[in-house]
Amino acid sequence: MHGALTIGLTGGIGSGKSTLARLLVEQGAALIDSDAIAHELTAAGGAAIAAIAEQFGEEFVEPGGALDRVKMGARVFSDSRWRRRLEQLLHPMIQSRSEQLASELAPAAAYLVIDVPLLAETAQAKGRFDRILVVDCPAELQIARVLARSSRPRAEVEAIIAGQASRAQRLSIADDVVFNSLTLPALQARALRLHASYLQLASTRASV
Repeated sequence: MHGALTIGLTGGIGSGKSTLARLLVEQGAALIDSDAIAHELTAAGGAAIAAIAEQFGEEFVEPGGALDRVKMGARVFSDSRWRRRLEQLLHPMIQSRSEQLASELAPAAAYLVIDVPLLAETAQAKGRFDRILVVDCPAELQIARVLARSSRPRAEVEAIIAGQASRAQRLSIADDVVFNSLTLPALQARALRLHASYLQLASTRASV
């Protein structure tokens, strides 16, 4: 056990979650990114590739040995059963790697931020954190942000949002909420307040 204060960070696509995570890291937090771990597991030679080929078929693995993200993405977003199967395969691997990284990073970090996009969808994950931080914004703003930064068609972005937990579901598990529909300076100010709060919690935890 690493003993560090652990913040579970979540929010829908385009909510600004990654920006908030970066701001907290700039203040001294250590970040564990579940999406980055998933990419590591599904890259060429990744620990999940053999199981993906066995459970879903060799056609979902590119010739170079990595997950064919385009083909798999099209399938899981059109079929919730496939999405659940993929999540059931990857989530235990992601959690194991996350715990390993937490033990490595905790000694030098003010606290740990674990970015879990599907935290609200994963009931057993909620008990792993001291606080759950949700980044929230209206769906239309999510769509606008994703369209501005990528070439995804609007229909695909809407399908991704529909496949994720609702705003109400995420807010129902939150200890802290950032309503991120304002400017970057406003988000920076909110990050500073959160950081001060988490430092106090970490200090109290260490003194017990």
